[in-house]
Amino acid sequence: MRFGLPRCLMAAYVFALISASAAAQAPDSFRWIDFHAQSDQNVVVWVTRALAGEKWTAIREIGVEYDAALAITTLRASPQASPGDDTFAVWSVSLTNHALTPLLKGVNLRLLGWMMLAPGRPRELAVFYDNCVDCQPSTFFTAFHYAMEQHAWAARWMHGDQGATVWSTNTPAQIDLTQVYAVMAEDNGREFLSTLRHFDYGKTKPSDDFVYIYDVDPFSGQDRVQVLSARQADEMKQRICRAQDVVFGLRRGQDSPFCLSFVGPRPVRKPVTTPPANGRGQSTPPGARREKNSN
Repeated sequence: MRFGLPRCLMAAYVFALISASAAAQAPDSFRWIDFHAQSDQNVVVWVTRALAGEKWTAIREIGVEYDAALAITTLRASPQASPGDDTFAVWSVSLTNHALTPLLKGVNLRLLGWMMLAPGRPRELAVFYDNCVDCQPSTFFTAFHYAMEQHAWAARWMHGDQGATVWSTNTPAQIDLTQVYAVMAEDNGREFLSTLRHFDYGKTKPSDDFVYIYDVDPFSGQDRVQVLSARQADEMKQRICRAQDVVFGLRRGQDSPFCLSFVGPRPVRKPVTTPPANGRGQSTPPGARREKNSN
């Protein structure tokens, strides 16, 4: 059984996120291929030939930056299978020598828009995706960028086909796991993912908190995973649970009992119920005014 939003609702949700982040433009050197444009047919043919030896049903998207194409393919198990069960794969295709590099594969790919993971560097295409359909899925986050040194596309924070884990429904038995994440932005425009995992072991041992930041080193351009501790971890817990500086609404878990107890209840403005001085208001009922004038 699949957990989470239905595909149609998820598509509408992601569309709303992309619309809200329309100001975050792709790098000037990037463009999406128009499959119907005659001027783009040479790229479509080139990518199709490079993928000829792989398993796929359709090419969903092709994006081009400099001399490399970012290709997204889908695979349907059979003609009778539901489109919602399609798997996807993302590839880097060289436009000079047909070199093909697989980046990742999974299901339910959601394009989130272009993020600035390091100030002064080009924005990168951020995505969410799941690892399975008929199971208890895990959701991962990664970002695609053009790696100048390799003349190819690359994905961030990858271990096999798994990027940064943001959510998992397969939790350990006898452990109360709270998961919270948020994609946030700094004043200088830097954006990053932060995740919080709170493990409650009951009476067996004290609970554990693990707070991570996934971003990019601004000097080297390399992926960076930071494990926070002590004061830094406490400060980030506050930011995550309060959902401060969230990028186009990308967050989850802030309504968990752990977050609510950690940050405390939000202040509620109470209505003013104090009666006017001397128990009299500023107006007189219409009937009473007429009665006074008649006297």
